[in-house]
Amino acid sequence: MENINENSRPSGIELLRTLCGIFGPCGNEERVRDKIADILKDSGIASEKDRIGNLFVKIPGGGEGYDPENPVKIMISAHMDEVGFMVRDIDADGYIRFICVGGIDPCVLCGKRVVFMGAEGEVKGVIASKAIHHKTAEERTTAVKIENMYVDIGAEDYEDASRWLAVGDYGRFDSEFVRFGINDAFIKAPAIDDRLGCAVIIETLKRLASEGKKLPFDLIAGFTVREEIGKSGAGMAARRFLPDYSVVLESTAVADLPDVKPNSRVAAAGGGGVISLLDRSTIYDADLVSAALELGEKKGIPVQIKKYLSGGNDAGSIHKSAYGTACLAISAPSRYIHSAANVICAEDYFSIRELVYAILTEHSFKK
Repeated sequence: MENINENSRPSGIELLRTLCGIFGPCGNEERVRDKIADILKDSGIASEKDRIGNLFVKIPGGGEGYDPENPVKIMISAHMDEVGFMVRDIDADGYIRFICVGGIDPCVLCGKRVVFMGAEGEVKGVIASKAIHHKTAEERTTAVKIENMYVDIGAEDYEDASRWLAVGDYGRFDSEFVRFGINDAFIKAPAIDDRLGCAVIIETLKRLASEGKKLPFDLIAGFTVREEIGKSGAGMAARRFLPDYSVVLESTAVADLPDVKPNSRVAAAGGGGVISLLDRSTIYDADLVSAALELGEKKGIPVQIKKYLSGGNDAGSIHKSAYGTACLAISAPSRYIHSAANVICAEDYFSIRELVYAILTEHSFKK
């Protein structure tokens, strides 16, 4: 099912690889936005940004059943930002003290490579803390707190480090995109949450454009900012466009691991897109949920239900806009989310891509 590059336009897994490799912590998404805009432009698709940094593509309807006087409006969205770091201090020895931007478990940090974006460009480093040889017996049994960690950028002292970084500079995990497993079935990368959703939207827009398909509704594709901190970008998008329906693409922590009881497993990698019934911020539209599941069965597209109430996504802001928006969330089942090594099954990418296209082209959306 994987596509290859065509006329230097990345698609399929190569598109995902491209997007995951871009620096874009929450609040610092402009590089991701500019790359997406360039990819769309190369395919003849115009986009625009707003003041907060969201990127939009607006496709007027015109298909059979389209009502130009009172059109149905559908918004499909994915967030561009990723979890990351921010410099909070530089100590006398040139070590970088930092805070996390977004929810990151301190247990996954020590020893990880990171990259910050300073005034002169990228600055690479390693997150570290006191070595086990220097810890007390009690310290060895407890997780290291973030305030006791630092980033070693190889600086000699404060003056040296300050040449490259300043308080407020952003960072991200410095991690490669790797295919692994039998037949390269799995992908390990940073920022799969939610560059995968962005990639699916790009491919969907390109497919609709290449087919010249006219939809019976106005379609707004949104690449949103700041999901990991407050979901503010999506809320502004919804208030601007007032969609009747919204399809939110996300990633979700599946916990399909050996030490997790079956009734605590959210979903399974390789089982297709994950449909949420509810989470900590949204109760999803029952008709849209049923439609997604039925289309999956009809088209032979793997799809699964999220079995454990956890987390939240941009729908938490979108569904409360104006008079209310009916929402559907389709998530990529991801292991080790919000870490340097998000892991997904490659086939889940393709399943989500096909399900999204089927929903937009075959489901009957009504006012």
